[in-house]
Amino acid sequence: MWTSFISLKYFLAKRKEGMISLIGGISVLGVALGVVALIVVISVMNGFDAEVREKIIGTYAHLVVQKEGGIDDHPALISRIESMPEVKSAAGFVTGQAVLRAKGSVTGILLKGIDTEKESKVTEVIRYTGEEATRLKGDTIILGSELMKNERISVGDTVEVVVGYSLTDLEKSGLKVIGSFTSGRYDYDAHMAVVGLPTARKLFRTGQKITGIGLRLENAMKVSGIKSRLESMLKYPYVVRSWMDMDRNLVSALALEKKMMFILLALVIMVACFNIAGSLMMMVMEKTRDIGILRAIGANSRGISLVFLLQGAMTGLAGVMLGGFGGVFLARRVNAAADFIERITGFSVFPNDVYYFTEIPVKVTAPDVGTIIAVAMFLALAAGLYPAWKASRLDPVEAIRYE
Repeated sequence: MWTSFISLKYFLAKRKEGMISLIGGISVLGVALGVVALIVVISVMNGFDAEVREKIIGTYAHLVVQKEGGIDDHPALISRIESMPEVKSAAGFVTGQAVLRAKGSVTGILLKGIDTEKESKVTEVIRYTGEEATRLKGDTIILGSELMKNERISVGDTVEVVVGYSLTDLEKSGLKVIGSFTSGRYDYDAHMAVVGLPTARKLFRTGQKITGIGLRLENAMKVSGIKSRLESMLKYPYVVRSWMDMDRNLVSALALEKKMMFILLALVIMVACFNIAGSLMMMVMEKTRDIGILRAIGANSRGISLVFLLQGAMTGLAGVMLGGFGGVFLARRVNAAADFIERITGFSVFPNDVYYFTEIPVKVTAPDVGTIIAVAMFLALAAGLYPAWKASRLDPVEAIRYE
């Protein structure tokens, strides 16, 4: 098709005006840099999102069934729930607020009593605690690593856990610290403590009741449907909560942050597309005589506009291809780049003590890369609309008269 041939000729040809060529090159680089930035940032955010979700899911069960006043018929209820095909396993637990006294200091904690034989099938708490969790019997306790650091507690120390029912009615227990756990989230590690189920029952005076039942599902991302089915099956006074419900603010914040970063970085591509529009407008002025000749020999306005639309598309495609390959390449080597910057500047790009990760989490996904490329191409095509329309409106006689 003649429009494609002329567009390609204009795109590859050396132009009379060096400034136009410079603006065209800047446009390609601008689109490429915008695409690179979007791919790298979105991939890192995907990585953080996956890591945070894993830590949330690791500490919480996928679903938690609770009942006001506690669950007394839990063995039968657990068997009933485990009969559902989507449920892999279930384990009871007792949890509540308590006060930890150690070495003259007092701090509030979230105390969780676990079934050491079944908890590993539901959450990652056992894995976080290591082998020490298998020794959670009698008067023993495992504390979060940050909690131990903040309160200057060491393994082997004896701490006192107090649960208050009134000013004069307190349940106390002296417990020996046999280990620590690190989940990777500061709020958990600084406030959580784990004991055996019998110890928690004694402190919280639940008798044979439990606070709730944690469930592990076949697919943690498909909790909504199973949650609805459980709610319909159990009904009031049972309450079913998913891991998303228990940390809804954090999950929502991560999703919102990803969307906002996408929009803000897409503006970088939009600025580059303004350069595309500017270079095309200057090209229309440069090629006024050519446009007049084409119109004079029979080219219609639609064909003329298509020439410049294709030119904008080629500029955008060059930038998108360069940025797409560069973005994926850099995203997969973010940690190497961070290490290089750290060696050169001595500045820690990703301090482990702040983020609790040994390296920057990155997750490159095809849908995100495809969306970024599609948005960049759409903006590049949109940038060529006005110059193409302007070229198609040129009068052939007026275009040739002054050349």
